[in-house]
Amino acid sequence: MVAQSLSSLLKQSSIEDHDAVLQSCNEILAKSKSDITAQHIKVIALLKLDRFDDAIRVLEAGGDALKKQAGLEYGYALYKGGRLEEALEAVTKASGRGAGHLEAQVSYRIEKFRRAAEIYDELSKDKESYGYEENDLSINSWATDAQLQWKGESEYVRHDRPSREDLESFETAYNAACLSIAQGAFAQGEMLLNRAKNICQTSDELTPEDRVAELLPILVQYLYVLIRQGKMEQAESLLEDISIEDISELSTKKIARNNTVLARQTTVNPYVLYKALHETPDAIDNDRLFAFQETLLVGNSYAADLLVQKYDGMIRSTNKALSKSACPSTEGSTNLFSVYNAAAHAQGETGKKALKKIAPLLERRPKDLGILLTAVQLYVSVGNTTSAITAVERTLQSLEESISEGDQDARFNPGLLSVLVSLYRLEGRNVQIRSVLSQAASYWSKKSDAPTSLLRAAGKSLLHSDEKSDLVMAGDLFKSLYQQDNSDRAVIAGYVAAQATLDYSQVESQLDSLPKVSELVADIDIAALESTGITPSASAAAAAAAAFAGARKRSATDKEGAKKRVRKSRLPKDFDPEKKPDPERWLPVRDRSSYRPKGRKNKQRAADRTQGGVVAIEKAEETTVIQQKSSVGGAQKKNKKKGKR
Repeated sequence: MVAQSLSSLLKQSSIEDHDAVLQSCNEILAKSKSDITAQHIKVIALLKLDRFDDAIRVLEAGGDALKKQAGLEYGYALYKGGRLEEALEAVTKASGRGAGHLEAQVSYRIEKFRRAAEIYDELSKDKESYGYEENDLSINSWATDAQLQWKGESEYVRHDRPSREDLESFETAYNAACLSIAQGAFAQGEMLLNRAKNICQTSDELTPEDRVAELLPILVQYLYVLIRQGKMEQAESLLEDISIEDISELSTKKIARNNTVLARQTTVNPYVLYKALHETPDAIDNDRLFAFQETLLVGNSYAADLLVQKYDGMIRSTNKALSKSACPSTEGSTNLFSVYNAAAHAQGETGKKALKKIAPLLERRPKDLGILLTAVQLYVSVGNTTSAITAVERTLQSLEESISEGDQDARFNPGLLSVLVSLYRLEGRNVQIRSVLSQAASYWSKKSDAPTSLLRAAGKSLLHSDEKSDLVMAGDLFKSLYQQDNSDRAVIAGYVAAQATLDYSQVESQLDSLPKVSELVADIDIAALESTGITPSASAAAAAAAAFAGARKRSATDKEGAKKRVRKSRLPKDFDPEKKPDPERWLPVRDRSSYRPKGRKNKQRAADRTQGGVVAIEKAEETTVIQQKSSVGGAQKKNKKKGKR
């Protein structure tokens, strides 16, 4: 009864000192260890004191009952402790709006950005419940879209341009700038970062310490944008405002260190560069870098290793990383290890010399896509496209012979096939291009996550075929794409082009949704194009030349039957129109039937040259024998020792 009364009193109290709350809970639990309410309040007090590991120990010691009651707190403690996968599992069992926010945040940290975006959309729709959350939801939603863009999932990005309200907060303006940077719009990103910096510097809601903490990430991102635009002078002047040692987050500090090193252009001394890039330790747990950031920084680190010729160390470290990854892998980070592994084996060589060292690697690891692409790049750089094609085809053959589903997905990976198609196009192998794309389309059409770009390219390629089966397949591909997006005119046009020659009635109704040719060329000034000059294609030029020649060419006789007139300059001086020309006039003189050689030697030569004539075999054999005897005798004379005279 005493424990229950103390627990009830503690629950109704309003103590602001978290240490005092923690002490009261310990007093209650000393008398009643199973008081779940006191345990719950103790967990909250520990979280307020940032003692996350202690909170996790209390929760795990309390058993399933406490974890169920304090599911939100358990998920938050695991999240702050860096145990993200466990945190996501725990928070999905909790309920309420707070659990939704936490699940979105955990999903964001483990790079499940699509799930985070879905949760923020759901929270934003419930306008009656979010109260003061509107600004936070907007900030987090913009941040999630930026991460989706960086991850290459641009089709799930929801934001386009920031509104006036978005530009009133430096957090939203900063995240909008990050989205522009991820899209490659660096000028727009610079403008938004400049606005975010100005708002942060003039904000009255921030203390001087908070203002410095919030401003540093903005300046680091600003520095990156200036470097990407080649504005090195502005970047160097911005370095004066960045104090790397004042950055508390290791992830931000490591990025800042890389950007400042690149801005100061310390590559003149590679050892200084190497030391600068390795000064900041790696971030871990909840402060770790995102995958795309880690990939870039690892690349910078290995580039510095190459500059200081740490080849053996690179080979060992990359081999260790590759041993932990699946092969083949289509992940950029994994293939980056392969690329730098190949670079370390090449030891600074390029071109053919590098190929001599990398080609054996590819033979030992034919499924390593990173090494394959490195070899292909080197083959192309030396102008050996055929060997590059052979290398890709061998890898695809080894993947095709495998029964692993992962190997098959890699075999028909759109990125890998685009490399092969580009190589085929360089050599004009259109039949092989059509074959490769049709095989890939047949494979991916059976899967739910088929890449749209590959199916579109395959359908477009099959349209150039004369085979009915290819046109049918192209029609099926465009039809499936049309069912996914019926507003895509390119897909509709492809479907019409494929079906028009097979069954026009099926696509007749689709013609109205396509623009007319007159509308497509309405804004084209044909006279201006002709006056400026247009370089025709090879086939068009040949057709034009043939038409021109045909227009000027005249038949041997005109309408009245007159003979074709021959210019006098083309006739010989002693030409007689009444005399029949010699039919053998085009043969050499000695080959004409009227040729009569003069002299005994010339007559003998003419007889030997006559086709079908008798060959003096005996005489030839006799001459050969004499020559052989002569040569043997000469050899004997040469080898005979000299005697006394």
